[in-house]
Amino acid sequence: MKPHTRSRAVPFWSGVFTVAGREVGGLFEGRIAMISAIAFTLLANSIFMNEFFLSGRVDMGPWFDLMPLLLPVFLPAVTMRLWAEERKQRTLEMLLTMPIRAGQAVLGKYLAALLLLGLFVAAALPVIVMLWSLGAPDGGLILSGLLGTLLLGAELIALGMLVSSLCADQIVAFVSTTVLGLTLVLLGDDRVVAVLDGLADVSAPGTWMREHLSALPAFESFVRGLLGVPALVHVLGACVLFLALNAWVLERKRG
Repeated sequence: MKPHTRSRAVPFWSGVFTVAGREVGGLFEGRIAMISAIAFTLLANSIFMNEFFLSGRVDMGPWFDLMPLLLPVFLPAVTMRLWAEERKQRTLEMLLTMPIRAGQAVLGKYLAALLLLGLFVAAALPVIVMLWSLGAPDGGLILSGLLGTLLLGAELIALGMLVSSLCADQIVAFVSTTVLGLTLVLLGDDRVVAVLDGLADVSAPGTWMREHLSALPAFESFVRGLLGVPALVHVLGACVLFLALNAWVLERKRG
Protein backbone atom coordinates (compact mmCIF):
# COMPACT_ATOMS: atom_id res chain seq x y z
CA MET A 1 0.00 0.00 0.00
CA LYS A 2 2.75 2.47 0.83
CA PRO A 3 4.43 2.31 -2.60
CA HIS A 4 1.04 2.91 -4.23
CA THR A 5 0.39 5.92 -1.97
CA ARG A 6 3.76 7.43 -2.82
CA SER A 7 3.16 6.97 -6.53
CA ARG A 8 -0.01 9.06 -6.24
CA ALA A 9 1.71 11.79 -4.24
CA VAL A 10 1.81 15.12 -6.05
CA PRO A 11 5.20 16.75 -6.79
CA PHE A 12 6.56 18.52 -3.74
CA TRP A 13 6.31 22.15 -4.81
CA SER A 14 3.04 21.58 -6.65
CA GLY A 15 1.52 20.36 -3.39
CA VAL A 16 3.03 23.26 -1.46
CA PHE A 17 1.60 25.88 -3.83
CA THR A 18 -1.78 24.13 -3.91
CA VAL A 19 -2.06 24.39 -0.13
CA ALA A 20 -0.68 27.94 -0.17
CA GLY A 21 -3.24 29.11 -2.72
CA ARG A 22 -6.05 27.50 -0.74
CA GLU A 23 -4.82 29.12 2.47
CA VAL A 24 -4.31 32.59 1.00
CA GLY A 25 -7.97 32.65 0.04
CA GLY A 26 -8.95 31.63 3.56
CA LEU A 27 -6.71 34.24 5.18
CA PHE A 28 -8.04 37.10 3.09
CA GLU A 29 -11.65 35.97 3.44
CA GLY A 30 -11.30 35.80 7.22
CA ARG A 31 -11.99 39.08 8.95
CA ILE A 32 -9.69 38.53 11.92
CA ALA A 33 -6.47 38.39 9.91
CA MET A 34 -7.23 41.55 7.90
CA ILE A 35 -8.52 43.43 10.94
CA SER A 36 -5.32 42.50 12.76
CA ALA A 37 -3.19 43.83 9.88
CA ILE A 38 -5.11 47.12 9.83
CA ALA A 39 -5.01 47.48 13.61
CA PHE A 40 -1.29 46.71 13.62
CA THR A 41 -0.65 49.39 11.00
CA LEU A 42 -2.64 52.05 12.84
CA LEU A 43 -1.15 51.25 16.24
CA ALA A 44 2.48 50.96 15.13
CA ASN A 45 2.42 54.12 13.05
CA SER A 46 0.48 56.21 15.58
CA ILE A 47 2.90 55.29 18.38
CA PHE A 48 5.84 56.06 16.10
CA MET A 49 4.39 59.44 15.08
CA ASN A 50 3.96 60.39 18.71
CA GLU A 51 7.59 59.49 19.41
CA PHE A 52 8.73 61.23 16.23
CA PHE A 53 7.13 64.56 17.13
CA LEU A 54 8.58 64.36 20.63
CA SER A 55 12.15 63.52 19.60
CA GLY A 56 12.35 64.96 16.08
CA ARG A 57 14.74 62.18 14.98
CA VAL A 58 14.63 61.28 11.28
CA ASP A 59 15.13 57.54 11.69
CA MET A 60 13.00 54.43 12.09
CA GLY A 61 14.56 53.27 15.35
CA PRO A 62 11.42 53.89 17.43
CA TRP A 63 9.30 51.98 14.87
CA PHE A 64 11.57 48.96 15.00
CA ASP A 65 11.64 49.13 18.80
CA LEU A 66 7.90 48.43 18.77
CA MET A 67 8.11 45.26 16.69
CA PRO A 68 9.25 42.80 19.42
CA LEU A 69 6.19 43.81 21.46
CA LEU A 70 3.57 44.16 18.72
CA LEU A 71 4.33 41.18 16.49
CA PRO A 72 3.96 38.54 19.25
CA VAL A 73 0.50 39.98 19.99
CA PHE A 74 -0.84 40.50 16.45
CA LEU A 75 0.64 37.56 14.52
CA PRO A 76 -1.13 34.91 16.66
CA ALA A 77 -4.38 36.25 15.18
CA VAL A 78 -3.06 34.92 11.86
CA THR A 79 -1.59 31.63 13.02
CA MET A 80 -4.34 30.62 15.47
CA ARG A 81 -6.66 29.55 12.67
CA LEU A 82 -4.15 27.76 10.44
CA TRP A 83 -4.68 24.34 12.05
CA ALA A 84 -7.24 24.97 14.81
CA GLU A 85 -9.74 26.16 12.19
CA GLU A 86 -9.16 22.98 10.20
CA ARG A 87 -10.18 21.00 13.26
CA LYS A 88 -13.20 23.20 13.94
CA GLN A 89 -14.44 22.82 10.35
CA ARG A 90 -13.49 19.13 10.40
CA THR A 91 -11.39 19.57 7.27
CA LEU A 92 -8.10 18.48 8.84
CA GLU A 93 -8.92 14.82 8.27
CA MET A 94 -9.70 15.55 4.62
CA LEU A 95 -6.42 17.42 4.20
CA LEU A 96 -4.45 14.58 5.78
CA THR A 97 -6.06 11.98 3.51
CA MET A 98 -5.12 13.90 0.36
CA PRO A 99 -2.00 12.76 -1.57
CA ILE A 100 -0.08 15.61 0.07
CA ARG A 101 2.63 15.03 2.61
CA ALA A 102 2.58 16.75 5.96
CA GLY A 103 5.65 18.79 5.05
CA GLN A 104 3.90 20.12 1.95
CA ALA A 105 0.84 21.15 3.94
CA VAL A 106 2.95 22.86 6.60
CA LEU A 107 5.12 24.72 4.12
CA GLY A 108 2.09 25.76 2.04
CA LYS A 109 0.35 27.28 5.04
CA TYR A 110 3.62 28.89 6.12
CA LEU A 111 4.07 30.61 2.75
CA ALA A 112 0.51 31.93 2.91
CA ALA A 113 1.10 33.33 6.40
CA LEU A 114 4.36 34.94 5.25
CA LEU A 115 2.41 36.73 2.55
CA LEU A 116 0.17 38.26 5.19
CA LEU A 117 3.28 39.10 7.23
CA GLY A 118 4.36 41.16 4.24
CA LEU A 119 1.26 43.31 4.74
CA PHE A 120 2.24 43.86 8.37
CA VAL A 121 5.72 44.99 7.35
CA ALA A 122 4.27 47.13 4.56
CA ALA A 123 2.87 49.28 7.37
CA ALA A 124 6.32 50.87 7.45
CA LEU A 125 5.97 52.36 3.95
CA PRO A 126 4.15 55.56 5.01
CA VAL A 127 6.77 56.10 7.69
CA ILE A 128 9.63 55.57 5.23
CA VAL A 129 8.10 57.97 2.70
CA MET A 130 7.63 60.61 5.40
CA LEU A 131 11.21 60.28 6.68
CA TRP A 132 12.69 60.57 3.19
CA SER A 133 10.56 63.65 2.50
CA LEU A 134 11.82 65.31 5.69
CA GLY A 135 15.49 64.37 5.57
CA ALA A 136 18.02 61.72 4.62
CA PRO A 137 17.66 58.67 6.88
CA ASP A 138 20.12 55.78 6.65
CA GLY A 139 18.67 53.58 3.91
CA GLY A 140 20.92 50.66 4.83
CA LEU A 141 19.68 50.66 8.41
CA ILE A 142 16.08 50.80 7.23
CA LEU A 143 16.54 47.82 4.90
CA SER A 144 18.36 45.73 7.49
CA GLY A 145 15.71 46.64 10.09
CA LEU A 146 12.93 45.59 7.73
CA LEU A 147 14.75 42.30 7.09
CA GLY A 148 15.07 41.75 10.82
CA THR A 149 11.35 42.46 11.23
CA LEU A 150 10.50 39.91 8.53
CA LEU A 151 12.74 37.30 10.12
CA LEU A 152 11.31 37.91 13.59
CA GLY A 153 7.81 37.60 12.17
CA ALA A 154 8.75 34.43 10.28
CA GLU A 155 10.00 32.83 13.50
CA LEU A 156 6.87 33.82 15.42
CA ILE A 157 4.64 32.48 12.63
CA ALA A 158 6.47 29.14 12.64
CA LEU A 159 6.01 28.99 16.42
CA GLY A 160 2.34 29.92 16.12
CA MET A 161 1.71 27.22 13.53
CA LEU A 162 3.20 24.59 15.81
CA VAL A 163 1.03 25.74 18.71
CA SER A 164 -2.07 25.82 16.49
CA SER A 165 -1.43 22.22 15.43
CA LEU A 166 -1.49 21.22 19.10
CA CYS A 167 -4.68 23.12 19.99
CA ALA A 168 -8.27 22.31 19.16
CA ASP A 169 -9.53 25.82 19.88
CA GLN A 170 -8.47 29.07 18.21
CA ILE A 171 -8.64 31.15 21.39
CA VAL A 172 -6.39 28.69 23.22
CA ALA A 173 -3.99 28.77 20.27
CA PHE A 174 -4.02 32.60 20.27
CA VAL A 175 -3.34 32.98 23.99
CA SER A 176 -0.70 30.22 24.06
CA THR A 177 1.14 31.63 21.05
CA THR A 178 1.06 35.17 22.46
CA VAL A 179 2.50 34.04 25.80
CA LEU A 180 5.20 31.91 24.18
CA GLY A 181 6.06 34.61 21.63
CA LEU A 182 6.43 37.31 24.28
CA THR A 183 8.50 34.92 26.38
CA LEU A 184 10.75 34.24 23.39
CA VAL A 185 11.31 37.98 23.06
CA LEU A 186 11.52 38.98 26.73
CA LEU A 187 14.16 36.35 27.46
CA GLY A 188 16.49 38.65 25.54
CA ASP A 189 15.65 41.77 27.55
CA ASP A 190 18.55 42.94 29.70
CA ARG A 191 16.33 43.38 32.77
CA VAL A 192 14.94 39.86 32.50
CA VAL A 193 18.42 38.47 31.92
CA ALA A 194 19.72 40.27 35.03
CA VAL A 195 16.91 38.87 37.19
CA LEU A 196 17.40 35.31 35.95
CA ASP A 197 21.17 35.51 36.31
CA GLY A 198 20.69 36.79 39.85
CA LEU A 199 18.79 33.63 40.74
CA ALA A 200 21.80 31.48 39.90
CA ASP A 201 25.06 33.43 39.63
CA VAL A 202 27.19 30.44 38.72
CA SER A 203 25.18 29.01 35.83
CA ALA A 204 23.84 32.40 34.60
CA PRO A 205 20.63 30.93 33.12
CA GLY A 206 19.44 34.32 31.87
CA THR A 207 22.53 34.86 29.74
CA TRP A 208 22.32 31.32 28.36
CA MET A 209 18.65 31.70 27.39
CA ARG A 210 19.33 35.09 25.80
CA GLU A 211 22.11 33.67 23.65
CA HIS A 212 20.45 30.38 22.70
CA LEU A 213 16.67 30.77 22.96
CA SER A 214 15.58 34.39 22.65
CA ALA A 215 14.64 35.88 19.28
CA LEU A 216 15.51 39.40 20.44
CA PRO A 217 19.33 39.47 20.03
CA ALA A 218 19.13 38.43 16.36
CA PHE A 219 16.47 41.06 15.69
CA GLU A 220 18.49 43.77 17.44
CA SER A 221 21.52 42.79 15.40
CA PHE A 222 19.65 43.44 12.15
CA VAL A 223 18.18 46.70 13.45
CA ARG A 224 21.72 47.92 14.18
CA GLY A 225 22.72 47.01 10.63
CA LEU A 226 24.85 44.02 11.65
CA LEU A 227 23.91 41.32 9.15
CA GLY A 228 25.80 38.57 10.91
CA VAL A 229 25.67 34.92 9.93
CA PRO A 230 25.06 33.72 13.54
CA ALA A 231 21.91 35.83 13.82
CA LEU A 232 20.62 34.56 10.48
CA VAL A 233 21.40 30.96 11.37
CA HIS A 234 19.64 31.35 14.72
CA VAL A 235 16.41 32.61 13.15
CA LEU A 236 16.37 30.16 10.25
CA GLY A 237 17.25 27.28 12.57
CA ALA A 238 14.33 28.15 14.87
CA CYS A 239 11.96 28.35 11.89
CA VAL A 240 13.08 24.98 10.55
CA LEU A 241 12.76 23.40 13.99
CA PHE A 242 9.22 24.69 14.58
CA LEU A 243 8.07 23.70 11.08
CA ALA A 244 9.63 20.26 11.35
CA LEU A 245 7.88 19.67 14.68
CA ASN A 246 4.64 20.87 13.09
CA ALA A 247 5.02 18.32 10.28
CA TRP A 248 5.81 15.61 12.84
CA VAL A 249 2.62 16.43 14.78
CA LEU A 250 0.58 16.12 11.60
CA GLU A 251 2.20 12.82 10.68
CA ARG A 252 1.30 11.52 14.12
CA LYS A 253 -2.32 12.55 13.58
CA ARG A 254 -2.32 10.96 10.13
CA GLY A 255 -0.91 7.73 11.55
